[in-house]
Amino acid sequence: MIQYVTLLSLLLAFLLLLSVIFVLQRVAKTRPDGGVVGDSGFTLEGYSYALILLAVVAAVGICYVLVRDTAWAGHLMEWMNIVVRLMHITFGIAWIGASFYFVFLENALNRTENVRDELAGNLWAVHGGGFYYLEKYKLAPKQIPKSLHWFKYEAYFTWLSGFSLLFVVYYFNASSMLIDPRVLDISPLAGVGIGVGSFIAGWLIYDGLCRTSLVRSKWFMVVGFAIATVFAYFYAEIFSARAAYIHFGAMLGTLMVGNVFFTIIPAQKAMVKAATEGTPLDPTLGKNALARSLHNNYMTLPVLFVMVSNHFPSTFSHAYPWAILAVITLGTAGVKHWLNLREKHQSNAWVLPGSVALLLAVVFVTAPKAETGTAAAACTEEVTMSRVNMIVQTRCVQCHSSSPTDDVFKSPPNGVVYDTPEDIIRLKDKIMQRVVVTKTMPQNNKTDMTQEERDIIKCWIEQGGKKI
Repeated sequence: MIQYVTLLSLLLAFLLLLSVIFVLQRVAKTRPDGGVVGDSGFTLEGYSYALILLAVVAAVGICYVLVRDTAWAGHLMEWMNIVVRLMHITFGIAWIGASFYFVFLENALNRTENVRDELAGNLWAVHGGGFYYLEKYKLAPKQIPKSLHWFKYEAYFTWLSGFSLLFVVYYFNASSMLIDPRVLDISPLAGVGIGVGSFIAGWLIYDGLCRTSLVRSKWFMVVGFAIATVFAYFYAEIFSARAAYIHFGAMLGTLMVGNVFFTIIPAQKAMVKAATEGTPLDPTLGKNALARSLHNNYMTLPVLFVMVSNHFPSTFSHAYPWAILAVITLGTAGVKHWLNLREKHQSNAWVLPGSVALLLAVVFVTAPKAETGTAAAACTEEVTMSRVNMIVQTRCVQCHSSSPTDDVFKSPPNGVVYDTPEDIIRLKDKIMQRVVVTKTMPQNNKTDMTQEERDIIKCWIEQGGKKI
């Protein structure tokens, strides 16, 4: 009964959204500039695009309800993962690229030579076979041009697609991907609530801190990093290690989009309104927006690391994953600081070497430890392929086979299969890294692989990994 009610509700929502989108598009075509709505800067056409996104979500929901508990469910989830991930990467490139470019402009502006009084600086550049000349006004030009591009949708859609991806990968499969009973045995619903609630809490803490006098002090960075480390520790104590890393990145991403939505864009709208109406402009609005934009710039590299971290278990599989995450965050932010200083033609002899040293320290700290004593001497008897194959067929092929039986993965993750002994031999280096060294497979040890079984596989690989 619930399934039919859900399906009917989604279908009605989908049809209603289509109707509203059609009306908005028709009206927007009859009005200039897409139909600007009041002083918000939003247009009817822009609203229709947002509704199109909601209609797509409703359509996906309809498909999911129809195929749930069928063989098509896993197939749909996989394609949702692909599509949403591609959207997230595309919007993320646009947003981060814009952040890098505009901070570069701010750092590289010529502020002294032949600069008009109304300008804060200018810059000549060459790219793509052409020359460009850019000017930054201290406040605003005397007349606001009709065609004014706003850099905001890159941020909004990056966050929306990332939040959707979080649901597709972690929240829809919370019992397998989000929750690790060895860390904390909580219900999937509780895990999702904690994750989403932490983003809200993170923004409130950060925004409150930005509204204090501390934001103008160098201690702001120290306090901010300490708070970020607390969040990393919190996530590592609640979720699986992989999920902890992703939630840390999602929390930083939420701070970044919050800066755009609540501070940067409102300040820009106030600037445009004041310039249009010829009223005095509060210069602190621009300064606050620039400061938040710079905060976003420093968070980009840590967020990018988190986006790829799930593919590198050497980081999140450490005994203290939160500490590794904190050090990498500091190191990558340090690299961005050096790049910003370089763009301003300011030299600092220790920032880049210090940041690189931190990142290299992670490499050594996460390296597998050399075994001594009884552990090193454990491989005394020869381990046969049949013994290893039995372990793999018991613990691994639920996911890694041509026909998985797992309740989440309906196709082998990354195309890795262990159907035959030859498959196991061919991928023994990957098995060594994921099963023996980092112990990140099986996922959250879903099939209860024992340490003794991991040791047997290790011995077989060290003995040459032969088919005997």
